[in-house]
Amino acid sequence: MQPVRHHNTVIQGEYYAAVDLGSNSFHMVVVHVVNGSVQIIGKVKQKVRLAAGLNEHMELDDASMQRGWQCLQTFSERLQDIPRSNIKVVATATLRLATNARKFIQKAETILGHKLEVISGKEEARQIYLGVAYTSANQGNTLVIDIGGASTEIIIGNDMHPIHLVSTNMGCVTFMERYFPNGDISQQNFEAAQARANGLLDDVVDTFLCFDWHNCLGASGTPQAITEILVAQGISDAIRLDYLYSLRDQCIEGGHIDTLAIKGLEASRKAIFPSGLAILITLFERLHIRNMNISGGALREGLIYGMLDNLQENDRRTQTLNQTMKRYHIDQHHAESVRGLALRLCHQLCAQTTLCHLDTEAVLGAAATLHEIGLHIEYKKHHEHGAYILTYIDLPGYTKLQRGAIRDLVQCHRMGIKRELFTHYHEEVRPMLENLLRVLRIAVVLCLRRQNKHIPEVELSVSDDTWTLTFPEGWLSAHPLINAELANETWLQHRVGWKLVCQ
Repeated sequence: MQPVRHHNTVIQGEYYAAVDLGSNSFHMVVVHVVNGSVQIIGKVKQKVRLAAGLNEHMELDDASMQRGWQCLQTFSERLQDIPRSNIKVVATATLRLATNARKFIQKAETILGHKLEVISGKEEARQIYLGVAYTSANQGNTLVIDIGGASTEIIIGNDMHPIHLVSTNMGCVTFMERYFPNGDISQQNFEAAQARANGLLDDVVDTFLCFDWHNCLGASGTPQAITEILVAQGISDAIRLDYLYSLRDQCIEGGHIDTLAIKGLEASRKAIFPSGLAILITLFERLHIRNMNISGGALREGLIYGMLDNLQENDRRTQTLNQTMKRYHIDQHHAESVRGLALRLCHQLCAQTTLCHLDTEAVLGAAATLHEIGLHIEYKKHHEHGAYILTYIDLPGYTKLQRGAIRDLVQCHRMGIKRELFTHYHEEVRPMLENLLRVLRIAVVLCLRRQNKHIPEVELSVSDDTWTLTFPEGWLSAHPLINAELANETWLQHRVGWKLVCQ
């Protein structure tokens, strides 16, 4: 059964499923599509470690195949409720490599009642890039890295279009078996793993270094685990090489998988964490990566969105914000007024400082659009309610770090200023966010009357922490309410060491 479409929009609810038989884990994601909105309604992940069953002759042992078949039994029941044309099942590196893969595939297809496609490394990389692009929109060229169980995909792309992609035969499961045998962790093991990773990258690195890319995104796996560690340790930041070196030291200090104690590292990821970390450190070093954010999706999302060709050209961030405004009954006219003024002030700010970068307008625009999301609950503490909501809802098109910044800006857009909310951000990010907060707060005050005719043409002059707002002659005296609110805002900013002058 095909979805009913009208003007390239899905108008009848349909269910879709993507199944990814990876070398480390098997995944299934189920989504419900209504009027162009993609809602994830089910995710299942099981650690199968299929790649651990490969012997020196590239044959899968019976135990690993049995683990895989048993997992697929649990998937098959859910797939029975979904139209066959809306299901995509793929397998990746291990079943590309295994000489007896056909034996596993035949029984897997019988269990699932569906055709299984073993995709090439380049096709896997392409689908990963699409999944990242749909869920973590970025401006300019983007480097995407996905460390799987038996392969690592590296892609350069722009918007929805992959430009250059490779798949290398190194993964966290195969490297675990080879370089960290019996769970032993040592400096020598790391050096051996990184030496092999360097050798595999020798032929591909130069091509990637030729590209001028602005963003780096990690897709699931090891980058996701490291991001969870940073969050658990109170660090709001992208992944950086010095963090990776610190984690490597902690692994070596632990000495063995069983005694590995890193706050925020899930027990289920311990066994393959050192091997994935060795690969990621090597990628950072060879590709000169300064920082990496975690993406919102990967292979499974690429498969899903690939089936929804009608959604491919939509702007993910605009779609996300529009759907969120509708869901939480946000006053769209007022949200757009605040956003427009905030971005105009931001342009003046960026012209006078060196703090801004590619994420600036995306983060500020979203925070301004959603700043009243907490009114869905009640008025008095709607900034805090808004932060709560933004902590738990998904915002496709924004990375995890961007979502955190949007949440914190919303939480602090009114009432007392809590600079401590931003102390956990890296020193390269914190000044920008504090400046965006000042911009947002001023925009909210100046849009107080909720009518565009009362929004002034204001000029912002920036000199370190001293900001001067220059209004048209007589405007402040003609708007005593807003003038009083600006006086209050001036006092609130003064209390945290910022000077605001209105003239």
